Amino acid sequence: MPARPTVLLFDVDGTLATTTGSGRRAIERVFAARFGHPGVMQGVDFGGMTDRAIVRVGLGVVGQPTAGPAAEAAIDALLAEYLPLLDDELDRASGFRVHPGVLETLAAVVGRAGVAVGLGTGNVRAGAETKLTRLGIFDHFGFGGFGDDHEDRPTLLRIGATRGAGVLGVGLGECRVVVIGDTARDVAAARAIQAESVGVGTSGSDPAALRASGATHAFETLAAPGVLDALLGG
Repeated sequence: MPARPTVLLFDVDGTLATTTGSGRRAIERVFAARFGHPGVMQGVDFGGMTDRAIVRVGLGVVGQPTAGPAAEAAIDALLAEYLPLLDDELDRASGFRVHPGVLETLAAVVGRAGVAVGLGTGNVRAGAETKLTRLGIFDHFGFGGFGDDHEDRPTLLRIGATRGAGVLGVGLGECRVVVIGDTARDVAAARAIQAESVGVGTSGSDPAALRASGATHAFETLAAPGVLDALLGG
């Protein structure tokens, strides 16, 4: 058991798995079908962004309102159209897989006394479930903070951390919170809620750069020596 109750919040894309651009292609298809604009997201870095923020950027690119009730309704509608297209893109995806060390890490932390294992992701919950169910690991995560909880990543992480504290039966202030992600945006969001962070280089980020951005720990993959100590505070 860790010295303090510990909430682990795992990012999805680039951290747990590679989805080989399935989400990007699905979003592109939504905008092409609705607005006749292919390639709307060209050049937009999705890493660390929430789904709502991504769609909001796309609305701006096609000259639609990005704020106000009409914009929020449009984002809701576009995300609803995105989900079946995501499923279709995952059907076609080649190389869709769990990253090294993920299965072993989950086996070591899920069910451990004093540890709550959840998601902290910009994906809407249904999108995260679609991706991780296909990989056979969604049921490892009992709770989370998702892109439909809030568009702001630190806020959704705090929501997820609060849910994790509830699973442990303690207040959030009693918990050690660790965010596991693959981008500097994940690290920044963790720092914004005074959480620790474990950076992984599985989407191409340099662990040294992740440490320089403020990550508490950083590794090439979750299979690296020292990962469990970093997660559990050993």
